[in-house]
Amino acid sequence: MQANGAGGGQQQQPPPPSSQGPELGCLNAQNGEASSGSSAGEQLAHANGLLPSATNSSGGGGGGPSVNNGVSAPGGSAVEMGGGSGVGIGGSALKKKKRLSQSDEDVIRLIGQHLHGLGLNQTVDLLMQESGCRLEHPSATKFRNHVMEGEWDKAENDLNELKPLVHSPHAIVRMKFLLLQQKYLEYLEDGKVLEALQVLRCELTPLKYNTERIHILSGYLMCSHAEDLRAKAEWEGKGTTSRSKLLDKLQTYLPPSVMLPPRRLQNLLRQAVELQRDRCLYHNTKLDNNLDSVSLLIDHVCSRKQFPCYTQQILTEHCNEVWFCKFSNDGTKLATGSKDTTVIIWQVDPDTHQLKLLKTLEGHAYGVSYIAWSPDDNYLVACGPDDCSELWLWNVQTGELRTKMSQSHEDSLTSVAWNPDGKRFVTGGQRGQFYQCDLDGNLLDSWEGVRVQCLWCLSDGKTVLASDTHQRIRGYNFEDLTDRNIVQEDHPIMSFTISKNGRLALLNVATQGVHLWDLQDRVLVRKYQGVTQGFYTIHSCFGGHNEDFIASGSEVQVDAVIPVISVNDDKRSNDHKVYIWHKRSELPIAELTGHTRTVNCVSWNPQISSMMASASDDGTVRIWGPAPFVDNQDIEDGKSCRLLENV
Repeated sequence: MQANGAGGGQQQQPPPPSSQGPELGCLNAQNGEASSGSSAGEQLAHANGLLPSATNSSGGGGGGPSVNNGVSAPGGSAVEMGGGSGVGIGGSALKKKKRLSQSDEDVIRLIGQHLHGLGLNQTVDLLMQESGCRLEHPSATKFRNHVMEGEWDKAENDLNELKPLVHSPHAIVRMKFLLLQQKYLEYLEDGKVLEALQVLRCELTPLKYNTERIHILSGYLMCSHAEDLRAKAEWEGKGTTSRSKLLDKLQTYLPPSVMLPPRRLQNLLRQAVELQRDRCLYHNTKLDNNLDSVSLLIDHVCSRKQFPCYTQQILTEHCNEVWFCKFSNDGTKLATGSKDTTVIIWQVDPDTHQLKLLKTLEGHAYGVSYIAWSPDDNYLVACGPDDCSELWLWNVQTGELRTKMSQSHEDSLTSVAWNPDGKRFVTGGQRGQFYQCDLDGNLLDSWEGVRVQCLWCLSDGKTVLASDTHQRIRGYNFEDLTDRNIVQEDHPIMSFTISKNGRLALLNVATQGVHLWDLQDRVLVRKYQGVTQGFYTIHSCFGGHNEDFIASGSEVQVDAVIPVISVNDDKRSNDHKVYIWHKRSELPIAELTGHTRTVNCVSWNPQISSMMASASDDGTVRIWGPAPFVDNQDIEDGKSCRLLENV
């Protein structure tokens, strides 16, 4: 029986051809009669360009017959044969196949490529046949097969057929170079040195392309054995793996209408997952690019209960205002400094994430307003408030004081930063002191006349950033004694911190709040709203996985009017909260309540993205983490965390 015969001897007219032409777009639905000598298997081969037999039937640009899955027309019975469509017998016309849109054609090709990669070739054949699409250009199919089979002369001939379809005139030369390079390496691995030399001299060199690479290839002639060749060439050796990688490179020079980029559907799905994660305000875990780790059936949504905005522990060992807190670089310890003249070192339990008191470092007569861990976490430097001229360098492991440094009783040493080498640190204050010292407190260098508010050493080991009383941040180089302006604000910079990559600076600006600066472009990126910042020194931080979040404390300011979206409609006359923003959003995504006085400092654990600490004038340190486990309901504890859903 014919694939699409009509009753009464009438023959349907074929639909208009695809706008892409017979070689690039979907094949036209076959409404004409099939050849009487064509078998169902041969018709399948026409539909899927990946089968070798398809290369012998590409001239006509036609595809396999349309399929209606055996559904009968009114008044007649449906007849199936191979991939053919059933037709009515009572004179009724065959229902025409719906013309596919360009996006539909693309989706079908993507699905076909993915199924082919899974080895479901018969399914691909049926899909291409019924849709009337072709997976790729017939010449591309021949080219693919010849490359994978190592038939290099035939693959070169295929390039001549593909030449009219390639946009760049130089692409064919590059593709030929890649082919010949693989051919040359395979000859060498097989021990066919003369043949390899012939390829190098008579085929690769005349291309006059990438002569530097040709010189490198010629050096491989000296390899004594195949293992040596593969190691020096960083090549997998003759076989499917290296040829597949070669084909991936070759495909980049061909338009997608001719040959789809490798694993195109997987790449699109991976991009979609990554985009959803990037847009998720509460995503705070390591990104896994493996699609097997996620469900493609639902959108990515992070549970708010996993976000560190619920009080896990309250540390009450300090007996006065707590001015500073800082996790160690390895995340295993927390140091807190207080007006009560002590520094307390806390140990973080790796399993329960609970903190226990490890050591108490005493004797800071003026109190401790700033703490800096050495890069290896072996030492800790503690500074006091404005009236303090002393600096303490503690050995964290032994709890012993290594150095107590004071250059002059007139000094004010209120800030400190470690050089990345861990052998030096810089310190200074608002009375004009700016020193670089070694671990024994010996003065190495000094910079006169700089009234320092806050310090940070960049990863280059040379540049020290310092905010001063001129509402700016300048970069100072102690080696060549040069300085330059980097950030200029209109109000005093009370403190600042730098991101791990050294690109972003987070500033607490008096009466303005929290500002984010790009140090490379020297531009203000964002002003974060909601926080109350007066003239107290409040320390903010980057945090979370990939430092996607920003957290800051807030002052107590009576009758403050703060433009922030809130779940509860209160006047919030006392604003002693911890605010959390996503780096991209100016409005806070969470407000953490619990402290009863100004929150002076917030520190995010650099290794445990779900742990954060805050220090307050109320004498406590709060440890924040995910919500406790509760079955079948979300946590809605307004006294611990206010999550702003409509940001």
